[in-house]
Amino acid sequence: MTIKELNDFCKNTLISHLEIEFLEYGADYVIARMPVNNKKVQPMGILHGGATLALAETVASVGSFLLIDRKKYTTRGLQVSGNHVSAVRNGDVFARAQIIHKGQMTHIWEVRITNSEQKPVSFVRVTMIVLDIEQLRKKEGITDEAR
Repeated sequence: MTIKELNDFCKNTLISHLEIEFLEYGADYVIARMPVNNKKVQPMGILHGGATLALAETVASVGSFLLIDRKKYTTRGLQVSGNHVSAVRNGDVFARAQIIHKGQMTHIWEVRITNSEQKPVSFVRVTMIVLDIEQLRKKEGITDEAR
């Protein structure tokens, strides 16, 4: 999947609403950018922690999505935990997700979010669960007609 295909795949989702743009990815990392603007700040004018965590979960989710056999498996966010260490009022923030554990059923990602000057903004850990698509369909009662 190319970067353009990845960005197109996310159109009309929370990812595009937050204006997250994927910039680069490799075998064990994903990098994305998100502008800080009035859509993503709290009333005090600084980047909302929820938007920051959504960015972190997004890059980790895409990382796991790119690692699995998508015909057999899907992934879902299982846990997100972050520490916000500095405030951002404008400009862009950048998220770099690096996989630190690739198990059969879980992936753990370390996500470092920085501002345009590469100053740390947040440190986030994201755990993804890997699910068998057929088992999930049976559990959720999804039929071929409903796909």
